[in-house]
Amino acid sequence: MKKPIGLFLLVFLFLAACGQPNPDTQLQKVGMLVPDTISDQVWGTKGYKGLLRIQSEFNVDVFYQEGIISEDAIKKAVKDFEKEGINLIFGHGSEYAQVFSDIAEEYSDIHFVCFNSDVSGNNVTSLNFNANAMGFFGGMIAGKMSQTNNLGIIAAFEWQPEVNGFFEGVLYENPDATVYIEYTQDWDNPEIASVKLERMLEKEVDIVYPAGDGFNIPVINTLKDKGLYAIGFVSDQSDLGENTVLTSTVQHVPELYVLVAKRFLAGELNSGNIYFDFEDEVISLGTYSPLVSKEYQEEINKHIAVYKESGLLPNQLESGSD
Repeated sequence: MKKPIGLFLLVFLFLAACGQPNPDTQLQKVGMLVPDTISDQVWGTKGYKGLLRIQSEFNVDVFYQEGIISEDAIKKAVKDFEKEGINLIFGHGSEYAQVFSDIAEEYSDIHFVCFNSDVSGNNVTSLNFNANAMGFFGGMIAGKMSQTNNLGIIAAFEWQPEVNGFFEGVLYENPDATVYIEYTQDWDNPEIASVKLERMLEKEVDIVYPAGDGFNIPVINTLKDKGLYAIGFVSDQSDLGENTVLTSTVQHVPELYVLVAKRFLAGELNSGNIYFDFEDEVISLGTYSPLVSKEYQEEINKHIAVYKESGLLPNQLESGSD
């Protein structure tokens, strides 16, 4: 989920655990490939934190390589990991799905994990966030808080489920609203996102959902400078300004890494495409801005609780009662 690297140095680093892994367990060593860097403070950093959580909780050695994008680079990295005795590999993004599916049969002792993809193979798993609901609840808050009834979404790609969710959430809460949607076709291109934002601001948009983990921070900072508002994306971004970020749609990637390792250790990590949502405690809303009333926060929390139990969003519940 990252930008092209160009002359990015490939890094192969090893993080030693304090002790040795238990030879009686399935989880021997864990590796991670990232398309960009672990220090980007967004998607890559979340993967790195997940790797460190595994190291700490399971007392295993962990490795990572950065800047791994091309097919040849992925295949070489997997060979490197195999030589180290790694038997669980995370490809931190959708970029790894096809190659993992293609080579999985050659590495029957390794389980491959990637994100937000469609995979095949007995030892390949794709972790998919059911992001429609988080977008919906973020959209409800935006629809409630907008003063101009003009809201915007700047997303990376059309297939992102949180985009449609946000749109539906806005209109459920505020039928009079207009939602403008723009796509950058790139997870990490602040320049394009800035152009899209300026276009939206000309339409008196007062709340924007920047649904791209590489450009959301610059967009939020611009909105802050202009006295406008945002719904944060992927991380809890309230630290960028509690009077700017009304809430955030959060994906708890480190927790998901630990959950996957637990399932692998127990022999319960299924192959194929696996989906996670609010009830798995790996998706949530972030910190509410003090601008959002306590009463409305409680209302949203009740909707989320019902969704966890029923799997139905507020608009689906109302539709079912008609």
